[in-house]
Amino acid sequence: MTRTPLRPLARILEARARGENPKVIERENIRRRHEEMKDRARARAEGRLLVLSAFFFAAFAVVGFRMGALATSEAQEPLASAPGASIAMQRANIVDREGRILATNLDTYSVYAQPPLMIDPIAAAEKLVAIFPDLDKERLVKDFTGKRKFLWIKKRISPEQKQAVHDIGDPGILFGPREMRLYPNGRLAAHILGGSGFGREGVSAAEVIGVAGVEKQFDDYLRDPANGTKPLQLSLDLTVQAAVEQVLVGGMKIMNAKGASAVLMNAHTGEVIAAASLPSFDPNDRPRPPTSGFDPSDSPLFNRYVQGVYELGSVFKIFTAAQAVDLGLVNADTIIDTSGPMKIGRFPIGEFNGKNYGKISVADVIVHSSNRGTGRLALQIGAERQQQFLDALGMFDPTPFEIVEAKGGVPLKPKKWGELSTVTISYGHGLSTSPMHLAAGYAAIANGGHYVSPTILRRNGPQYGPRVMSESAAKQSLMMLRKVVTDGTASFGDVPGYAVAGKTGTADKPKPRGGYYDDKVIATFASVFPAYDPKYVLIVALDEPSILAYGEKRRTAGWTAVPVAAELIGRIAPLLGLRPRLEPEDRAAITLTSN
Repeated sequence: MTRTPLRPLARILEARARGENPKVIERENIRRRHEEMKDRARARAEGRLLVLSAFFFAAFAVVGFRMGALATSEAQEPLASAPGASIAMQRANIVDREGRILATNLDTYSVYAQPPLMIDPIAAAEKLVAIFPDLDKERLVKDFTGKRKFLWIKKRISPEQKQAVHDIGDPGILFGPREMRLYPNGRLAAHILGGSGFGREGVSAAEVIGVAGVEKQFDDYLRDPANGTKPLQLSLDLTVQAAVEQVLVGGMKIMNAKGASAVLMNAHTGEVIAAASLPSFDPNDRPRPPTSGFDPSDSPLFNRYVQGVYELGSVFKIFTAAQAVDLGLVNADTIIDTSGPMKIGRFPIGEFNGKNYGKISVADVIVHSSNRGTGRLALQIGAERQQQFLDALGMFDPTPFEIVEAKGGVPLKPKKWGELSTVTISYGHGLSTSPMHLAAGYAAIANGGHYVSPTILRRNGPQYGPRVMSESAAKQSLMMLRKVVTDGTASFGDVPGYAVAGKTGTADKPKPRGGYYDDKVIATFASVFPAYDPKYVLIVALDEPSILAYGEKRRTAGWTAVPVAAELIGRIAPLLGLRPRLEPEDRAAITLTSN
């Protein structure tokens, strides 16, 4: 910037020549300089004010827009989640093997309150209690007249309840759309499906999450928006499941049992066609878990066929016989001396009701369910080989069955597997497993010697795992199981036309603090049908059954679990597409005579 001198020499000389005062020129230049400085300062101030005004305008515009948006939107409950996280509402359906709906979604509403907007909170509370009797009137009045800005009243309501709440007419009571999980078949397959609940929630949406069963096991798949039109298909058959549960409920009542379970499994694919645990529950209104101090099996949430780990008794004897045949130690006709006494260390090995069967074949050891005969076979096998065989049958680990509860069904085996354990485990005592473990073991006998993994998912074709016994051993074992039904302890289990093969097992129930009850048992019948072309394995287990027959109280599986299983097979075999087949009888004696 060029500065003008206050006393320019040329003007000063010119003024002196004219006789004027040179200081007038200096004062004039000072005045002009001051005015220029004031103009520049004013311009800078005006620019700063303009920028500041623009900033305040923008800030007030943002605040005003946000206030307008909040005023026109619905209230939301504070969420413990990241800002902007969306709530995924859609959840894939669950269907049975034929595509029939087991679990689906239903559009419904929640109802909530904004007390500051309410006109007559006390009257609104009274009317809400009339619609929802489980609400606490005093609590509602306190919340409505207090400092709360938001509260849930009901997180899901029926259309009729929505209309009744709407008729109250208070502007502080509002509705929010949401989606709920619906199980249209009620209690059917409850322990398989498990149930669902709400995760993250807002007034306009709620996240449905699985809390048990396949709903939790496959939660990621069911919640994935990409699978919204791809239902999860299970191996269950809805009609068979209904028949199994209906018969099992009746059998449990007739046998005065505390609980019951059943597993129907395809012996070649591992598909579980039906599975039931009683008592049961409705997944639409899933009960709360029991508080501490109760036996878990007392809760309807307890899944007996995977979480129920018990000593299952004589149903294990066929595994001992099958392994002995597979190792070439015996065959079905080999004679075994079952005479007493028999002791392992200081522990005697006895027979049921003190019987003595003498020298009988391996097949008859299974038919008569001889503890001594099975124990002597086990001693020939040895502890190490016995453990290897049972491990190959999956008896030492939780089953890979795809519901979350299966992980809790951990088998209990002895810490020290000596000679005594080898003998007792051969007839089903000393090793605790679940009915699902047992089903997988019997499937290996039914399918010719392969382990198959139990699954709840639909499969196409056989899913054979590693071979655990020879085909010959499996066939001989199946023949022995058939004789148990025709000639042995499971005579009530014969179903005309379907050639049932199976084994009974009655095990004393252990006490919580050690020892066994004298009058409480777990009665189990493990069966394969039809024996001439094995396709299915059925396990029926009753917890503490007792029935009066022929003037005596009966608890053994032959009197309790076997009749229930027979009724089940007769009911479900036609539903499975199995045609009855009459077994040939001995030809009548014909004498040829001459004319």
